[in-house]
Amino acid sequence: MDEDRGGRRGGFDRGPRQMYDAVCADCGQATQVPFKPDPARPVYCRDCFAKRRPRRF
Repeated sequence: MDEDRGGRRGGFDRGPRQMYDAVCADCGQATQVPFKPDPARPVYCRDCFAKRRPRRF
């Protein structure tokens, strides 16, 4: 059995993630995202993203 489940998906560890600085398009708060922001698309902080996301059942 696989004893090292640790919450990872895919069974491998990618190591530390590169984070990029961004400014939330809704509240203006500084935040970090795991992708290079595209100036043509809005970026949201964790709180604003959660507010905009449709609720799950």
